[in-house]
Amino acid sequence: MQLAVAQFDVESFILRYIGFERPSAIQQRGIVPFCKGLDVIQQAQSGTGKTATFCSGILQQLDYGLVQCQALVLAPTRELAQQIEKVMRALGDYLGVKVHACVGGTSVREDQRILQAGVHTVVGTPGRVFDMLRRQSLRPDHIKMFVLDEADEMLSRGFKDQIYDIFQLLPGQIQVGVFSATMPPEALEITRKFMNRPVRILVKRDELTLEGIKQFYVNVDKEEWKLETLCDLYETLAITQSVIFVNTRRKVDWLTDKMRSNDHTVSATHGDMDQNTRDIIMREFRSGSSRVLITTDLLARGIDVQQVSLVINYDLPTQPENYLHRIGRSGRFGRKGVAINFVTLEDARMLSDIQKFYNVTVEELPSNVADLL
Repeated sequence: MQLAVAQFDVESFILRYIGFERPSAIQQRGIVPFCKGLDVIQQAQSGTGKTATFCSGILQQLDYGLVQCQALVLAPTRELAQQIEKVMRALGDYLGVKVHACVGGTSVREDQRILQAGVHTVVGTPGRVFDMLRRQSLRPDHIKMFVLDEADEMLSRGFKDQIYDIFQLLPGQIQVGVFSATMPPEALEITRKFMNRPVRILVKRDELTLEGIKQFYVNVDKEEWKLETLCDLYETLAITQSVIFVNTRRKVDWLTDKMRSNDHTVSATHGDMDQNTRDIIMREFRSGSSRVLITTDLLARGIDVQQVSLVINYDLPTQPENYLHRIGRSGRFGRKGVAINFVTLEDARMLSDIQKFYNVTVEELPSNVADLL
C-alpha cells in the first residue's frame, strides 16, 4: 500500500509541478527496471531525462521512516552533483526526502553535521564522498542503491580507483545503476566488476545526435581570426542564453579579458575558480542576469540551464564524444537549439571526424543566424 501511495505522489508531482508532460524514451524504458531493484546500464543522449530516471527510481525505493543514507549517487563535477540534488529535492518534495550534496570546496564540518543528523540520499563527487566514508561520517550500512552518473567522464577524469575504493566500503548486496550519454568499452568493463546481470538500455551511436539542434560551422581559417568572428556574433549571442566552449582554463581567462576589453558583457567559469565563485556565476547565468558564459568542458556534462539555445564551440573539442555533451547544453529534451563551430584549416579533420562519428551533416552558417534562435 505504501508503494502505491509513494508512486502516485511522485508521478502527480512530476506531471503537475515539474512541468513534464510525457516521459522521454529513456524514462519510458528505464524507470521501471530501476524501480524493481534491478542493476541497470542506461545510455541516452544529453538532455533526455536520465537524471529524473534514476532519481525517480531511487525515490520509489527509499524507506522514508529510516533517516539513514540508503542511496549514493556519484557525479564527475561539483556542479552536476548539486544539480542532481536539486532534481531529487524537487521530485521528492511531497515525500519528505532528505538529500545532501557532498562535494569538494565546501565545509567538511558542515557535511559531517548534516550527515550525522541523517539523510536518505547522498549525491557527491568521489573525493569528498570517499573522505566522508573514511571518516565514518557517512555510514554505508543502509545503502542499497549506488548510481554512477556520466560514467565515461568519471573514468576519463581518473576517478576509477576512487570508485573502486568507495564500492569496497558498500554492503555486498547493492543495486547498481550506470548512466551516461556515451558508453565506451572501459565504462562497460568497470560495470562487470560491480553489477549482477544488469538490464542494458543502450542507444546506437549514430542515434545520439540531438534532434532539434541545428549545427553549423564558420570557416575562420586562422586561430587569430576567431575573436573577431565572435565579436561580430555578439549581438546575436546577447539576445539569448549562450555558452561558449574553449579547450583550456587559460583560454577561458584570455577570451573573457578580450571580450570585456571590446565592451562585451560575458561571464566565465572553470575548474581553477573557487567553489563559491563558481556557484555565484552559475546562479547568475541560470537566472538570466548573465547571458553569455565562457567555459571549458567542465560544464559540458549534464548541467541543465533551461534557457540555453545557442552553443558556440570557439575551439572544437579534442574528442568527438565531447561534441555531443557540449551541444547538449542547448535544445534540452526536445527544445530547439543552435550549435556554431569555429573551424580553422587545422580543424577540418576534426569536423569531418565529428560528422562521421554521429552520422550528421554540419552546414555552413547562414547570414540570418538570429532568425534561427
